[in-house]
Amino acid sequence: MKEGIHPNYREVCFVDLSNNFKFVTRSCANAKEMIKMEDGRELPLFKLDTSSESHPFYTGTQKSVDTMGGRVERFRNRFGKSVAAAAVAAPVEAAAE
Repeated sequence: MKEGIHPNYREVCFVDLSNNFKFVTRSCANAKEMIKMEDGRELPLFKLDTSSESHPFYTGTQKSVDTMGGRVERFRNRFGKSVAAAAVAAPVEAAAE
């Protein structure tokens, strides 16, 4: 391989800030901080907002709009008639002025 053109591929510790889940993998990610691991190694630290341990899709806490008790229908039943009535009343009031 040609020297000096490849990124620094090394072990990096990724930390999920929402639940402190840590995992080590090889990466080229730039890290400004270092962390001391339990086994004595000192690795670059890359902080994440979300990982597979906290993301709703992977944890099974994801909600679907279809299964949330007909929220769209409840909205239409509650506000559909008043919105339609207001839309009809607005042009009538504008014409009266």
